[in-house]
Amino acid sequence: MQLDPTLLTFSLYLLLILSIGIIAYLRTKNFSDYILGGRRLGPLVTALSAGASDMSGWLLMGLPGSIFKSGLAQSWIAIGLLIGAYFNWRLVAGRLRVHTECNHNALTLPDFFLHRFGTTGQWVKTIAALAILLFFTLYCASGMVAGAQLFTTIFHLPYLQALLLSALATIIYTFIGGFLAVSWSDTLQASLMLFALILTPIMIVVSLGGWSEIQEQMELAIQTHQIAYANLIHNVNFITIVSAAAWGLGYFGQPHILARFMAVDSAKTMRNARRIGMTWMLLCLFGAVAIGYLGISYFQAHPNQAAAVHKNNEMIFIELIHYLFNPWIIGILLSAILAAVMSTLSAQLLMASSTLTQDFYRSYFRRNAHQRELVWMSRLAVLLISCLALYIALDENNSILGLVSRAWAGFGAAFGPLILFALFSSKTTGTAALTGIVVGGLTVIFWPLFQEQVLGDVIFGYHEPLYEIIPGFILSALSIYLVSTFGSPATPTMKLQFKAADAKYHREK
Repeated sequence: MQLDPTLLTFSLYLLLILSIGIIAYLRTKNFSDYILGGRRLGPLVTALSAGASDMSGWLLMGLPGSIFKSGLAQSWIAIGLLIGAYFNWRLVAGRLRVHTECNHNALTLPDFFLHRFGTTGQWVKTIAALAILLFFTLYCASGMVAGAQLFTTIFHLPYLQALLLSALATIIYTFIGGFLAVSWSDTLQASLMLFALILTPIMIVVSLGGWSEIQEQMELAIQTHQIAYANLIHNVNFITIVSAAAWGLGYFGQPHILARFMAVDSAKTMRNARRIGMTWMLLCLFGAVAIGYLGISYFQAHPNQAAAVHKNNEMIFIELIHYLFNPWIIGILLSAILAAVMSTLSAQLLMASSTLTQDFYRSYFRRNAHQRELVWMSRLAVLLISCLALYIALDENNSILGLVSRAWAGFGAAFGPLILFALFSSKTTGTAALTGIVVGGLTVIFWPLFQEQVLGDVIFGYHEPLYEIIPGFILSALSIYLVSTFGSPATPTMKLQFKAADAKYHREK
């Protein structure tokens, strides 16, 4: 029987990921190892793990597909993400590493809020933990849907079988190896993603015979479809651009990305990690945009190969690699797509399980639980969150982008302003923090309904929906400022603790 090279390569990748999980299992000695890798990550692993856990299948499927369909006007999300990621590294990364360590070596964001905000910290911790569980369950479901669609395409399986198979691969190595497995595999997966996103545009140019042929085919495509593919503002208005660019605000509140900052070995590492991370992100986003843009010329020149792409524009990357590469390389590049899905899903599963273990089980039921018990409880929490996410993902008509955008906005609005105030202002109080989480989270949930029923979907004269992260972020930040300014002031102990952490950060950076 002749082996399928694509299937063999893809299977070897899955075995490699599971092997990483086993090695990490042997290195995991306590709860801190399982949740944050013992705070031992260097700049390369920190940067690539943060990037891979951020960029899901959207990077290799959603973004190229939207560029292919509508042109460079769809790249405003990428521009916003680049700006947001840079300021997240610049403003938050090092400070969060030091402040969480100074606040009783906090292992999760809710744990940090508990010790940062004194007597009201327990309420802040509880509400924050509930918000994390809610939004991460939705987030995990979106990753499982994306993985199922990929496996359905590759192996021609029914949706349910593809869903279970793709989810099982991620669940196993997250369950076994915890943070170390997720971070080490993220490094491999980030490298695979970069390889795929740089190689594919080059092969499109080579296959078409050079840039002049690409320009010629692009002109034909513009005449055929009446779309100004190279125009950043074609068929978009001010609200559309603002809503797309506002995705960058979400970075300040994403727990699975912030956890990478908390796990680094020291604040000094952040400078090199930032350079590596931003370079990786810039190259990956450029590659994804290039695939979508150059793919317009490719399929204009090969209309007999374009049926699947015109039916589902998000299939553009998968279709291109099938036409451009041999079966062995196809297996590697398909593994890159799976890597994008697995890296984000595993990070989200781990963060949700750590919240359930540290912020509920340990806080309310087993305060004196020993380390091995907490590790195994976290593993059981991975299974519990996975089951809930799988239940949501059973509906194959779920919108991946819809689930992701709501969860991204929820985290960005509920936690983003609070993280910035907590790291930059000693006057921020627990009551203000609690108000900010509730206001930001509820605004994200109810804004679409308010916009439709009250505003009639008209914002500043434009008939275009405004992304809910914008009002959520603004109202959350405003409520934190007002309550901290006009409510009961922060205690002297809280201010001293903040100043000590801030001084330590400035010494170490």
